[in-house]
Amino acid sequence: MVENCTPLVGCTKETTVDQEATRALRDAAPLGRFIGLDVYLDRGHLAVAEVGEAWRSSDSLGAFFGKLQNLPFYRAMSFTLVYTFVTVPLLILLGLMIAVAVNSLHRHLKGLAIFFSLLPMIVTPIIGALIMFWMIDSRGVIGNLMIYLTGDPQLSLKASTPLMWIAIIIYGIWHSAPFAFVVFYAGLQTLPKDQIEAAQIDGASRFQQLRLVVVPHLMPLVTFVTLIKLMDNFRVFEEIVGFNAQAHATSLSWIIFNDLGGETRQLSAAAATSVLTILGVAVLLSPVLIRTWRDSRSTH
Repeated sequence: MVENCTPLVGCTKETTVDQEATRALRDAAPLGRFIGLDVYLDRGHLAVAEVGEAWRSSDSLGAFFGKLQNLPFYRAMSFTLVYTFVTVPLLILLGLMIAVAVNSLHRHLKGLAIFFSLLPMIVTPIIGALIMFWMIDSRGVIGNLMIYLTGDPQLSLKASTPLMWIAIIIYGIWHSAPFAFVVFYAGLQTLPKDQIEAAQIDGASRFQQLRLVVVPHLMPLVTFVTLIKLMDNFRVFEEIVGFNAQAHATSLSWIIFNDLGGETRQLSAAAATSVLTILGVAVLLSPVLIRTWRDSRSTH
């Protein structure tokens, strides 16, 4: 447990991995020794012993989850899950809204609207994250605007964990929404005109046409975008590096990178995290895949 004190944030405690002790354990272990599930159960990953101790010593569920945040794997898992489950629904909704709006424009304006809608996806993720990181600085456009609106000259988005999480999530939505837009816009071109005309004759409003005609027609594409973005966002990495947010947010992919690039070269730990990441992606995709399989069976 390391205590870090800064003038803006104050004193915070963070659990870090003892690199020297890890190196000593690695050197002491015989080369090629099979360790089974030990690498998954130690403090660097599932930390079964530490989780049990936290459960026994906690008097409330909030205190238990607070203690889990002191464990590197669970701290990374919490941000990864929050990032995934917040960005995926919002980027799908934003992409659908943009696709419907662009599709309703005059044909002479559609080209320009499509170009500007695709710009976030064209920007390299790490470059876009670096640009956003500079913008939220106290001297940047967004940071300076936040100081002006709040009237607090000491406000710093970079020094606040919740604000940093929000900034990374907003950037993730902004960068991923064009993918959903492209898919949904292509789907709208295959929408049968007779269904829309029948809905209009029946007196359906634009919202009712969207809810009862457009969205059901695009549901297979919604499933496709959900699958792709669940896998992609669960591996969040560039945003954390670009925002230099390791002190506030870490992900499973960042842990793998840190283990591979650390002084001790913890290859076994990186491999274990990779396996757990694959299992996490499989768990997230299972409900969508099962529903798709059931839908395909019911149509035959």
